[in-house]
Amino acid sequence: MSLQVQVGEQILAQEQVVPLLAQYQLLPRLVQEIIIDQAIAATPNLACTQEEIQGAINQFAQQQQFKSEAELKAWLQNQGLQPEQLPAIASRPLLIEKFKQQRWGEDNLESYFVDRKSQLDRIVYSLIRTSDSGIAQELYFQISEGESTFTKLSQQYSEGPEAQTGGLVGPVEMSVPHPGIAKLLTTARPGEIKPPVKIGEWFVLLRLEKSIPAKLDEAMKQRLIHEQFELWLQKQLQETVSFQRKELPEKQ
Repeated sequence: MSLQVQVGEQILAQEQVVPLLAQYQLLPRLVQEIIIDQAIAATPNLACTQEEIQGAINQFAQQQQFKSEAELKAWLQNQGLQPEQLPAIASRPLLIEKFKQQRWGEDNLESYFVDRKSQLDRIVYSLIRTSDSGIAQELYFQISEGESTFTKLSQQYSEGPEAQTGGLVGPVEMSVPHPGIAKLLTTARPGEIKPPVKIGEWFVLLRLEKSIPAKLDEAMKQRLIHEQFELWLQKQLQETVSFQRKELPEKQ
C-alpha cells in the first residue's frame, strides 16, 4: 500500500518527499532512525514480549491522552498510519532502551566510567577575575594576610558573574570550567588559594572549596549508556551514510 500526502491543493509525489525532507533539514533525523532500526534488527535475541508490547501500548495511549478507541483511530489516520503499526510504534522506545543496555551495559560500563571520571568529578571553587594584574596581586596579598576575605573581594572586584555569589562557583563537573582553571584545581587542596595566573584575557585567583568524586550509581550508569549511544550514532552517520543526487528522467 502506498501513502499519498495532500496538503491543501498540493499532492506530494513520492519523488518529492526526500528533497523536501532535506530542504526542511529533517533528513538527518530520518537517517538516524533508520540506522537505529538496522542495528536493532542485526542484534541477536533483542525483542519485546507480548506483555511488554501491551504495556507499551497502554503507556503510549496515556501519554497521548486518548480517551476512546475512536480518538486513537483518528490519531493514526492523521499520522498516515495503520492500526497494525501501533505495536511497533509504541514499543520502539523500549526496544531502543534494550538495545542500549545490551550494547553498552554492565560489561563495558565500568571501564568507560574510569576513562571519563576525571571529567565527571565535581568541584566547588571560588574565583576572582580581573583584567588588571596589579589588582590581582594586591587581592591575593590581602587574602593571604587575612586582611580581607575571598568572598568580600570577589563581590567588590571580580569582573564576571561570580561576583554575585561572592566568587563561589559550583558544584560543576571538571569539564565545565576553562581548561586552565580545571588544571589548576585538579592539583589544589581544599582551602588553598592559588596565586594570580593569566588565563585568556583575565588574571585569576582560585580557591578550591570542595571536591565531589563521581560515583557509578544508577543515574550515572544511564547517563553514560546514553552518552555512548549518541557517540555511536554520530559515528554511524559519518561513516555509513552518503547522499547522492540522481537526475530523474524527463517526462515525455
